[in-house]
Amino acid sequence: MVDREREPMMQIGKFAQRTGLSIHTIRHYDDVALLRPSGRSEGGFRLYTEADLERVNVIRRIKPLGFSLEQMREVLDVLDTLPAAGPAELVELGKRLEAIKETACERRATLLEQVALADNFIGLLEHLRPSPQET
Repeated sequence: MVDREREPMMQIGKFAQRTGLSIHTIRHYDDVALLRPSGRSEGGFRLYTEADLERVNVIRRIKPLGFSLEQMREVLDVLDTLPAAGPAELVELGKRLEAIKETACERRATLLEQVALADNFIGLLEHLRPSPQET
Protein backbone atom coordinates (compact mmCIF):
# COMPACT_ATOMS: atom_id res chain seq x y z
CA MET A 1 0.00 0.00 0.00
CA VAL A 2 1.26 3.48 -0.87
CA ASP A 3 2.08 5.86 1.98
CA ARG A 4 0.26 9.00 0.86
CA GLU A 5 2.31 11.12 3.27
CA ARG A 6 5.48 10.24 1.35
CA GLU A 7 4.04 9.88 -2.13
CA PRO A 8 5.28 12.63 -4.47
CA MET A 9 2.65 15.23 -5.20
CA MET A 10 2.10 17.30 -8.32
CA GLN A 11 0.32 20.55 -8.87
CA ILE A 12 -2.77 20.71 -11.01
CA GLY A 13 -0.93 21.84 -14.15
CA LYS A 14 1.35 18.83 -14.20
CA PHE A 15 -1.55 16.59 -13.21
CA ALA A 16 -3.61 17.95 -16.11
CA GLN A 17 -0.71 17.28 -18.47
CA ARG A 18 -0.31 13.71 -17.19
CA THR A 19 -4.03 12.96 -17.43
CA GLY A 20 -4.71 14.71 -20.73
CA LEU A 21 -7.58 16.56 -19.07
CA SER A 22 -7.99 20.31 -18.80
CA ILE A 23 -7.45 22.09 -15.50
CA HIS A 24 -11.09 23.17 -15.76
CA THR A 25 -12.23 19.51 -15.97
CA ILE A 26 -10.09 18.51 -12.99
CA ARG A 27 -11.54 21.36 -10.93
CA HIS A 28 -15.02 20.32 -12.03
CA TYR A 29 -14.36 16.74 -10.88
CA ASP A 30 -13.40 18.20 -7.49
CA ASP A 31 -16.55 20.36 -7.40
CA VAL A 32 -18.81 17.35 -8.10
CA ALA A 33 -16.92 15.11 -5.64
CA LEU A 34 -15.49 12.63 -8.14
CA LEU A 35 -11.85 13.49 -7.54
CA ARG A 36 -10.57 15.22 -4.45
CA PRO A 37 -6.97 16.38 -4.41
CA SER A 38 -4.80 14.39 -2.01
CA GLY A 39 -3.47 17.57 -0.52
CA ARG A 40 -3.04 21.30 -0.71
CA SER A 41 0.12 23.37 -0.87
CA GLU A 42 0.80 26.05 1.73
CA GLY A 43 -0.66 28.49 -0.79
CA GLY A 44 -3.85 26.43 -1.09
CA PHE A 45 -3.10 24.92 -4.50
CA ARG A 46 -4.48 21.45 -5.24
CA LEU A 47 -1.92 18.64 -5.09
CA TYR A 48 -2.35 15.23 -6.67
CA THR A 49 -0.66 11.84 -6.42
CA GLU A 50 -0.23 8.77 -8.61
CA ALA A 51 -3.25 7.29 -6.82
CA ASP A 52 -5.28 10.29 -7.99
CA LEU A 53 -4.03 9.62 -11.51
CA GLU A 54 -5.34 6.04 -11.25
CA ARG A 55 -8.70 7.40 -10.08
CA VAL A 56 -8.89 9.71 -13.11
CA ASN A 57 -8.17 6.72 -15.35
CA VAL A 58 -11.18 4.93 -13.83
CA ILE A 59 -13.35 8.02 -14.38
CA ARG A 60 -12.19 8.21 -17.99
CA ARG A 61 -13.21 4.57 -18.51
CA ILE A 62 -16.64 5.12 -16.96
CA LYS A 63 -17.46 8.37 -18.76
CA PRO A 64 -18.04 7.00 -22.31
CA LEU A 65 -20.63 4.60 -20.91
CA GLY A 66 -22.89 7.51 -20.02
CA PHE A 67 -23.06 6.90 -16.27
CA SER A 68 -24.58 9.78 -14.29
CA LEU A 69 -22.45 11.59 -11.70
CA GLU A 70 -24.25 9.67 -8.96
CA GLN A 71 -23.54 6.35 -10.69
CA MET A 72 -19.90 7.32 -11.17
CA ARG A 73 -19.66 8.17 -7.46
CA GLU A 74 -21.16 4.77 -6.63
CA VAL A 75 -18.57 2.98 -8.78
CA LEU A 76 -15.75 4.94 -7.15
CA ASP A 77 -17.21 4.31 -3.69
CA VAL A 78 -17.23 0.56 -4.32
CA LEU A 79 -13.64 0.64 -5.60
CA ASP A 80 -12.54 2.76 -2.62
CA THR A 81 -14.23 0.42 -0.12
CA LEU A 82 -12.98 -2.88 -1.57
CA PRO A 83 -9.39 -2.90 -0.24
CA ALA A 84 -10.39 -2.63 3.44
CA ALA A 85 -13.66 -4.58 3.25
CA GLY A 86 -14.35 -7.42 5.62
CA PRO A 87 -15.97 -10.70 4.56
CA ALA A 88 -19.55 -9.50 5.10
CA GLU A 89 -18.90 -6.27 3.21
CA LEU A 90 -17.30 -8.17 0.34
CA VAL A 91 -20.55 -10.00 -0.35
CA GLU A 92 -22.50 -6.74 -0.62
CA LEU A 93 -19.73 -5.08 -2.65
CA GLY A 94 -19.68 -8.09 -4.97
CA LYS A 95 -23.39 -7.64 -5.64
CA ARG A 96 -22.91 -3.94 -6.31
CA LEU A 97 -19.99 -4.67 -8.64
CA GLU A 98 -22.04 -7.22 -10.55
CA ALA A 99 -24.87 -4.72 -11.03
CA ILE A 100 -22.39 -2.08 -12.20
CA LYS A 101 -20.80 -4.57 -14.59
CA GLU A 102 -24.20 -5.52 -15.99
CA THR A 103 -25.05 -1.87 -16.64
CA ALA A 104 -21.62 -1.29 -18.21
CA CYS A 105 -22.08 -4.30 -20.51
CA GLU A 106 -25.51 -3.11 -21.62
CA ARG A 107 -24.18 0.38 -22.34
CA ARG A 108 -21.18 -1.03 -24.17
CA ALA A 109 -23.51 -3.05 -26.39
CA THR A 110 -25.44 0.13 -27.18
CA LEU A 111 -22.20 1.92 -28.05
CA LEU A 112 -21.17 -0.93 -30.33
CA GLU A 113 -24.53 -0.70 -32.12
CA GLN A 114 -24.00 3.04 -32.57
CA VAL A 115 -20.49 2.47 -33.94
CA ALA A 116 -21.86 -0.11 -36.39
CA LEU A 117 -24.48 2.39 -37.57
CA ALA A 118 -21.81 5.08 -37.94
CA ASP A 119 -19.59 2.69 -39.90
CA ASN A 120 -22.53 1.82 -42.13
CA PHE A 121 -23.23 5.50 -42.76
CA ILE A 122 -19.57 6.20 -43.57
CA GLY A 123 -19.62 3.26 -45.98
CA LEU A 124 -22.71 4.72 -47.63
CA LEU A 125 -20.99 8.08 -48.02
CA GLU A 126 -17.92 6.39 -49.49
CA HIS A 127 -20.12 4.55 -51.97
CA LEU A 128 -21.95 7.73 -52.96
CA ARG A 129 -18.83 9.84 -53.36
CA PRO A 130 -18.40 10.76 -57.04
CA SER A 131 -15.27 9.48 -58.67
CA PRO A 132 -12.86 12.04 -60.18
CA GLN A 133 -14.03 11.04 -63.70
CA GLU A 134 -17.64 11.98 -62.88
CA THR A 135 -16.86 15.58 -61.86
